[in-house]
Amino acid sequence: MSEPQSSALVLDGVVRTYRFAEHALEVLRGASLSIATGELVGLVGPSGSGKSTLLHIAGLLEWPDGGEVQVAGRSCQGMNDKERTLVRRNDIGFVYQFHHLLPEFSALENVMLPLMISGVRRSVARTRARDLIDAVGLSDREAHRPARLSGGEQQRVALARALANEPRVLLADEPTGNLDVHTSAEVFELLMSLVRATKLSALVATHNLDLADKMDRIIRLDDGRLTSD
Repeated sequence: MSEPQSSALVLDGVVRTYRFAEHALEVLRGASLSIATGELVGLVGPSGSGKSTLLHIAGLLEWPDGGEVQVAGRSCQGMNDKERTLVRRNDIGFVYQFHHLLPEFSALENVMLPLMISGVRRSVARTRARDLIDAVGLSDREAHRPARLSGGEQQRVALARALANEPRVLLADEPTGNLDVHTSAEVFELLMSLVRATKLSALVATHNLDLADKMDRIIRLDDGRLTSD
């Protein structure tokens, strides 16, 4: 598949099969997509259709059995574990349904961590993290640990953390699925505004079709293949 250089994420003929003893479960059967720089794409499909598997492969957390993944114009086929880790750290941000914040650290420290792991000086990481905490509307809560934050606030911190290293691609797996309707809408609007402001490319898996309709494009995963709505 020949893709323009402006494509931030490309999956080309991705295949993934899980094997259990003598049985095989084909989850992805040649799934292909291309997401342009700055594009916000919704990923929908029935429960168990493989949306999380597709996101894991797009985020280089899982190897496909066939096909190719390109991130920011680079083919990831043949990369070793260290190279894939660097791509994940520098070019991909992740947001999950459950925030996965570290409970012993404050909101600010949770956002600082990926920066410091990348080698950013503590003072610089603190400034960058503080800007992001402010961008998600939590400047007055930056010293709070996750247990003292509401579910919506925790997910805002998780979003700030995903943006810490200025990734090219944001992958979100049901990012509002654990929130009430009002909070879900607020967090989703924030996610959209930050994606637009930073010219990120985003692939967002969601069961909420009302939210998906607000994105630039919707793709559907069914029977292991992707189709555009």
